[in-house]
Amino acid sequence: MDRILEFILNHYILSLALAVVTFLLIQELLDTAFKKFKPISPLLAVAKMNGSETVIIDVREPNEFNQSHIENAINSPLSKLPEQLGKLEPYKKKPVLIACQTGTRAASAAKILTKAGFEQIFVITGGMQSWEDDYKLPIKASGKNKATA
Repeated sequence: MDRILEFILNHYILSLALAVVTFLLIQELLDTAFKKFKPISPLLAVAKMNGSETVIIDVREPNEFNQSHIENAINSPLSKLPEQLGKLEPYKKKPVLIACQTGTRAASAAKILTKAGFEQIFVITGGMQSWEDDYKLPIKASGKNKATA
């Protein structure tokens, strides 16, 4: 026991780093174990869209959404999502798919929706980038954003 204490005192930076990393790992494990939303691949998202009354919420900014989006998706930017929860209230009991560009904003949106009482939340892994580039799934594109020469 004396040797452990001596090591900690002599290498306090290493000991502190070990404590911080251990804390972060435990926090991540607990967060993953208790989160109430699930990741879903774009292909499984299409199957869920075809099989049930699924709602798609795109949390990208309006200019990104206008370039391309999933058919019938509701644009609710992450920055304005807490304000727009009232508009999304009718969808609390339905399966909700959340999309963004790469999947990172969608996870934040899923946490907000979970706290607001939404029951079936799915985050599309890889976001629209994966939807369009990797899986080549259909999108609705706006003709407004084409470059003019």
